[in-house]
Amino acid sequence: MATSTRCSRRSWRGAPSAPLLSLVLVGIFLLGCSVPRALCYVRPPARANIAVSLAVTDINTPQQVHISMVGADKMRVSWITVANVSSTVYYGTSPAFLTYTSGRINNVVIGPLLPSTIYYYRCSNATKEFSLKTPPAQLPSRDLGQTGWTKTTLDHVAVSGYDVLLLPGDLSYADNVQSMWDSFGLLVEPLASQRPWMVTEGNHEIEKVSTIESFRAYNARWRMPYELSGSSSNLYYSFDAAGGAVHVIMLGSYTDFAVGTAQYNWLIGDLAKINRQTTPWVVALIHAPWYNTNYAHQNEGEPMRLAMEGLLYKARVDVVFAGHVHAYERFDRVNLKKQDKCGPVHITVGDGGNREGLASAYISPKPAISLFREASFGHGQFNVVNMTHARWTWHRNSNDISVVGDGVWLTSLFSTPGCF
Repeated sequence: MATSTRCSRRSWRGAPSAPLLSLVLVGIFLLGCSVPRALCYVRPPARANIAVSLAVTDINTPQQVHISMVGADKMRVSWITVANVSSTVYYGTSPAFLTYTSGRINNVVIGPLLPSTIYYYRCSNATKEFSLKTPPAQLPSRDLGQTGWTKTTLDHVAVSGYDVLLLPGDLSYADNVQSMWDSFGLLVEPLASQRPWMVTEGNHEIEKVSTIESFRAYNARWRMPYELSGSSSNLYYSFDAAGGAVHVIMLGSYTDFAVGTAQYNWLIGDLAKINRQTTPWVVALIHAPWYNTNYAHQNEGEPMRLAMEGLLYKARVDVVFAGHVHAYERFDRVNLKKQDKCGPVHITVGDGGNREGLASAYISPKPAISLFREASFGHGQFNVVNMTHARWTWHRNSNDISVVGDGVWLTSLFSTPGCF
């Protein structure tokens, strides 16, 4: 497909950089309540699925527009059209499978782009205009399924002032129903067309036909910049944010990860390239959590933990984010199932909204390494303040209102005595 770009050079001064890098994670604690029942949090009921229909008024109209980061100063713009139109993006800094048939998938990389700048762009020859804001280039900077709760989470994310959205798998819950990919693309377009969405695969992205499993739709619709990190697969890759101050590793829970596999060897090489003098923050994303006190999906991440935990610990990765379990849980710094001041903080954020509901049954008593857990829908924000400190907050969807349910200040392991 064509990858040409055209730029209209119109003058516009970008909005000032926000004071923090804000990485938003979308992906639920029913602890014993020792206070009067009226003060306890009551888990909300499940909500119906949302199906967003294609509204084709013009076969050339771009739909399901979303963007993702490509290196330090470029963006990939992806969209669907019914017609076989030119894959061209006009941009500037001022407004102006199976038996299912989707539209034509278009991918164009634009740039170089200035950091912390609003760009306006049009896809193909359509008149509809979108806008995006590029992430900041340095510190300090501000950094799902388809149900009613998903929509609530997206509404909360929209007003959070984030720079990059990280999604650790289970995007559309398509499960081989290809039309659900189109519905999901339309649902998230208002956000995904304005800020980069960086994703990795979950089990609901797996497509099964007879005995064959693949990620055909996921790889075609949500192409990530895997080649730039030396990866040979769209299922695992890495990228830098905030001018290289934050390194993000997106690991694949559903592709080979054992010792000696392509992903394992790639991870060794990727970690070896990190210069912690210039990149003090390193975070990783997986789908199936390695640490989990919920009865749901118990030990599903254990084989991957046994294979790769030592690599992340040796490299002093700061935080590991996971999804899969439909609940929220934050662990202490851990390694080998024990508290370790030089290990990563493990956080499960699998509560963005889904048709399966919340996972509310936890192992009791709560292990000491599990610091906070709650079965509620919501999202998290990882705000990197400077080279040494970051603020993590988890925001609960409480009666459609975003409420901070958990928060902690984190110190980078690079600046922690005894860890380097």
